[in-house]
Parts: sequence; structure tokens; C-alpha cells
Amino acid sequence: MRPAAVRLVRLGRVPYAELLALQDRWLRRLQAEPGNKTGSENEAGVLLLCEPAGPVYTAGLRGGLTPEEATRLRALGAEVRATGRGGLATFHGPGQLLCHPVLDLRRLGLRLRTHVAALEACAVRLCELQGLPGARARPPPYTGVWLGERKICAIGVRCGRHITSHGQAVNCSTDLTWFEHIVPCGLVGTGVTSLSEELQRHVSVDEVIPSFLEAFKYTYKCTLISEDSPN
Repeated sequence: MRPAAVRLVRLGRVPYAELLALQDRWLRRLQAEPGNKTGSENEAGVLLLCEPAGPVYTAGLRGGLTPEEATRLRALGAEVRATGRGGLATFHGPGQLLCHPVLDLRRLGLRLRTHVAALEACAVRLCELQGLPGARARPPPYTGVWLGERKICAIGVRCGRHITSHGQAVNCSTDLTWFEHIVPCGLVGTGVTSLSEELQRHVSVDEVIPSFLEAFKYTYKCTLISEDSPN
């Protein structure tokens, strides 16, 4: 049996709103297919990759930001958005790899919990490939990937009718001071870190994408098909 195929769309550095708009188009495409079938029998969806062009604070289904906090964050020059993902508030910005898999989990033989575990495994493997063997996933409410008490990868997903959206954010060379204005993911007493911070050198988003794609293919047991057009 052939492995499932996943389309790969690399957006580069784009506004966060552009990523959400493309994600919504893919969601509608997958949901509109009869029986949620994609273009071919073994296609499972798309992997959207980007680096946010500007600072954005996002709140999840559980909230995480009061109107007063949102006003304060906008005054810093950041965008503030409510999203449909799980979890509380977090930050996205330049120097961060955003990975949004829009997938029909049935095509991959996964359930939501195993999908989240697979995202964590991808980030752990990415850290290992970058020379950080101490990265670990932790159980809820500490979903994500950690180096000690410092989170390096945040994960928040949404799933409806077996189709996922949103995903994970890996801090590569992110300006970590943006996280000081919130309680990331509602976890008091924990910190955040980045690949650059841990390795004591600049690690760009472009540098880590090949390692991430290797980890994604291995973890999801799929092939990736590059898309020429994001549409």
C-alpha cells in the first residue's frame, strides 16, 4: 500500500492573516469533497509552512486575553487575533516556523490525540537534528515541546469532521521578549526559549525547514508533494 501524500506549500515570510486565509481555503476544499476525498485516493491534505511577517498575539478557544489585555498588546504594535485552535494565548512573529497541517486524519490512520503526539514528535526530532537531544514532549496541560522548563514549540490544533487545522510554532530566532507581555499558554512559572538561544548562534527559519520536513515525513509516514501555487 502506497504511503499517503501530503501537499507542501511554503509561503515564506507572510502576514499571519494570509496563512489563515489559505488554511481556510484548504479546509473548505477538503470538507467539500464527497466523502472528504481529496484529488487522488491517497492524498491526505496539505502542510502549510510560513514565517510570520509581524508580531501577532493569538487567543485559542479557551480564551486567554481580556479586552483590556488585547488593547495593551495592540499598543505595543502587535496584531491580536482570536482563533479556533485549542489552548490559550501565545505569540507568533518573525523568526518562528509556523506549521499548519490541514489533514484528513482518516487518510493517515490517525486520531486527534495521535496527531498531536505526531506534531510533538516532529519538533523533538527537529531539535535532535539541530543538536539538542534534550527536547521532550510533556503531558497536558504542558502540550508542546520543552527543554527543561522552557518551551521551544507550542502546539494548538482544531479538528472537525476528521480534518485538522492550525498546528505548531517552533521558535527559531524569535525575539523572546514578546512573550514577556503574556502568560504563554496560561502556564505560570515556565519560560520560553528558541533554537538560537539554546545553540548560541543565529538559527533561521529557512535553515530548519529541511530538517522539519524530514521529521514530518518520517513521523506521518507520508510523501510530500511541493505545490507551485498556494491556491
